Amino acid sequence: MDDKKTYSRSQAIYVISVAAELAGVHPQTLRVYERKGLLQPQRTAGNTRRYSDRDIEVLRRIQELTQEGMNLAGVMRIMELELEIAALNERYEKATSQLEVSLARLEEFASERERMALVPFKDVRRVRRAMKSDALEEAGRRRTFPSPPVDLT
Repeated sequence: MDDKKTYSRSQAIYVISVAAELAGVHPQTLRVYERKGLLQPQRTAGNTRRYSDRDIEVLRRIQELTQEGMNLAGVMRIMELELEIAALNERYEKATSQLEVSLARLEEFASERERMALVPFKDVRRVRRAMKSDALEEAGRRRTFPSPPVDLT
């Protein structure tokens, strides 16, 4: 059995100096980003900041946007919108897969109904028309009254 812990991208392992170096910023900049709400590093029991690989990716994205001339308020809004887009894409994918499952079930029910029908569904109109014409002929026959016998004497 392997006693090594599995590593995840959300595991906070970097101290502030290492995270700042990986992101290419000064440690004080990380503190500013945290105060502005752009970043929420995890804290140890001794209240030391710890950053994960995801936090480093966020830092790099912040740097990318600020280097393009975006202020921190704009960066916050863009990041909020990116999260919203990601959530909407996830909902879209889930809805699409649910729709595909529903369509498959509907097709299954339709084929089952078709198989069990006395008259195939595609022939229903033809049968209805035939039944209607039969009913009209029958009604026409009932309306013809025999003429009374005529006495010619």
